[in-house]
Amino acid sequence: MSKTVILIGTLDTKGPEIAYLRDQLQSFGLATTVIDSGILGEPLGISPDISRAEVASFGGTNIDTLRNAGSRGRAVAGMRDALQKLVQNLYTQGKLDAAVSMGGAEGAVMGAAAMMGLPLGIPKVLVSPIASGHHFFDPLVGTKDMMVVHSVVDILGLNPIACTIFDNVAAALKGMLEHGHPLAKPAQGEKFVAMTMLGNTTKAVMAAKERLKEAGYEAVIFHSNGVGGPAMEELARLGQFVGIIDFTTNEVYDPLVGGIHDGGPHRLEVAGELGLPQVIVPGCIDFSVWNTGTVPKELTGRPVYDHNPEYILVRATHEEMIQLGYIFAKKLNSAKGPLIVAIPTEGLSIPNVPSGVFWNPKADEDFRITLQENLRTDIPVETFNYHVNDPAFGEKVADLFIDLMKKSS
Repeated sequence: MSKTVILIGTLDTKGPEIAYLRDQLQSFGLATTVIDSGILGEPLGISPDISRAEVASFGGTNIDTLRNAGSRGRAVAGMRDALQKLVQNLYTQGKLDAAVSMGGAEGAVMGAAAMMGLPLGIPKVLVSPIASGHHFFDPLVGTKDMMVVHSVVDILGLNPIACTIFDNVAAALKGMLEHGHPLAKPAQGEKFVAMTMLGNTTKAVMAAKERLKEAGYEAVIFHSNGVGGPAMEELARLGQFVGIIDFTTNEVYDPLVGGIHDGGPHRLEVAGELGLPQVIVPGCIDFSVWNTGTVPKELTGRPVYDHNPEYILVRATHEEMIQLGYIFAKKLNSAKGPLIVAIPTEGLSIPNVPSGVFWNPKADEDFRITLQENLRTDIPVETFNYHVNDPAFGEKVADLFIDLMKKSS
């Protein structure tokens, strides 16, 4: 049976281009379903399999209501919501095996949002001229395994440059459907442990990973960059992990000051809600992360650290460290499963050492005191005379997790 690829596009402006990609996919023996996400005009040079009116109905509205929404933004938001529900419905019914969307700004955002609802491993390809380094990638990728292709030229016309890119996109989808696979549930006996990491904690996490391996666990590492933590928690909901070592929890601090490593309002809550065993480390909570040249004026005067040419780190204040103590306690107090907090006393990041610009042991100690005073009495807090990135500390944290799992079982 042929695999089915859904194609999402605003056919009133991208009809010929979607038709070309559809024909290429069909030439590879793939079935296709074309979905019209256009709002204003009629489809150009193509007849959709699912019309824009049908799409709108999935959002509990109709195309005329969207056209008269009062602003372009509201109309696009309404169609985006409808697309998300439609695509999820098609997946649930087994009517899609892969998805691709082509569009400019609004079309790309709508198509990407719809594809983000598909599970990890289902091929998802977005083609857009805004898929470049000058635009935020969050609306195009989210926390999923999106393949994002920069169209180089705008999607208007079947010139040699555009056709080369469209041909390669079709070939990529064919290859993924023939040789790729969706994410499977862990097999019986497999024990995967999720861990968070940044460059500031790499050495310690690598040591912890090896210690876990010796005990029969396989660590799955997530980059704690505002996306990695939430992605880890989404996969935890799907039953991928037996437990979590949240070694690098900076994503809880960035929302307080607007940094780019913002893990969202529910970061550090999901594992506790699921009852998974956890070891929590306040790794890297002493700084926020910014693109170089974007640090706001209100943070001027704080200690800063040039992490690399692209990113700059800004030290949390003493008051913010105390505030983080309250926030961590509130989030962890709701945990339903076994939990240990492990705190290194010799620095929470690479520049947080006696000679470093982030060294402020009083602020870090007051975080620990505030956390401990407000944490449930049955949640242990253990301190270690190590730096957070010391491999010996990583091994200690791994041992805590291994012991926690033995007691839990």
